[in-house]
Amino acid sequence: MRHALVNGSILIDGRFHAGKALLIEGDRIAAILPDADVPADVARRDLGGDRLVPGFIDSQVNGGGGVLFNDAPTVEGIAAIGAAHRRFGTTGFLPTLISDDLSVIRQAVAAVDAAIEAGVPGVLGIHIEGPYLNIERKGIHDGDKIRPLDAEGLEVLSSLRRGRTLVTLAPERTSPDMVRQLVEHGVIVAAGHSNGRYEDMIGAVEAGLSGVTHLYNAMSSLGSRKPGIVGAALEQDGVTCGIIVDGHHVSATALKIALRCKPEGTLMLVTDAMPSVGSDADEFMLQGRHILVRDGACTDDAGTLAGSNLDMITAVHNSVAMLDIPIERAIAMASAAPAAFLGLTAETGRIAPGLRADLLQLDAQGAVARSWIGDSY
Repeated sequence: MRHALVNGSILIDGRFHAGKALLIEGDRIAAILPDADVPADVARRDLGGDRLVPGFIDSQVNGGGGVLFNDAPTVEGIAAIGAAHRRFGTTGFLPTLISDDLSVIRQAVAAVDAAIEAGVPGVLGIHIEGPYLNIERKGIHDGDKIRPLDAEGLEVLSSLRRGRTLVTLAPERTSPDMVRQLVEHGVIVAAGHSNGRYEDMIGAVEAGLSGVTHLYNAMSSLGSRKPGIVGAALEQDGVTCGIIVDGHHVSATALKIALRCKPEGTLMLVTDAMPSVGSDADEFMLQGRHILVRDGACTDDAGTLAGSNLDMITAVHNSVAMLDIPIERAIAMASAAPAAFLGLTAETGRIAPGLRADLLQLDAQGAVARSWIGDSY
């Protein structure tokens, strides 16, 4: 089955192009051609002059639509979270499990496997954030769940059969050898919730660690004599850093410094979203703690940040406003950069022939007017 998206401005290789049409066959982009060259027998969808951009990829989604993944590690829970975030431009995501018991991690992995097999739209794998963290930098994570990484943990973390597995751990609470084993099993490893030294981070990078989870937050900071996790993350060109651009987690100044330090394509937008995204709820429970949503931030009763109330289209617009970057770059930080980090550049993240038709139509105000995930038209 073929469709053509016409009469829009298409983001191709970092620039918007008018007068072009996108020809789609099945779940793939077949061609980019002038509007006038669309075959007469192809069904046309008029974009009305709107912008067509690649769908956003969010590697850190704790919940949405009133659902927390830790509480609902099921296919139905994943589908509800994905549907909530799709409204805001997320066409690919990793359901994210924060520190929990091994039994819950096993349930979550099995649910993601089943969701991918069932074709739940947008599910790319799983992000297991903890419990292999440093309790000194636990943030909102339950300290009682934090544990050392051992052989059983390695087996669980490596057990997903379909899709990508991203694991966030504290490098100083494990070893380069354990990081290397995870990577050899196909796991993408990121540093986070860490009080580690610069040397701990470099050892993990040399063993295959390739990411940093929510840069600046819950990690040892850059000091004049102790560069810490942040210093290593900013220095290492091969490390991709997730950033939460919500005006609460990190100052615009710190984010601009990261933009200057990191090569283009190695900063990616994440939401760290909680159940409140896509829901009218202004409070929820997180592992027995009461979380309030006030002025766009999620905090517990002590004022500790508990994920975010951020969605991806807002993160894109915040990046333009706060970081003084063009929207084309902000969109790349929400699409091409995470696709590269997850090893999915041959599948998604850009608008190009042969890639999946994971697309967004943005109206004149920059809101998501429509989304496509593969062949789900």
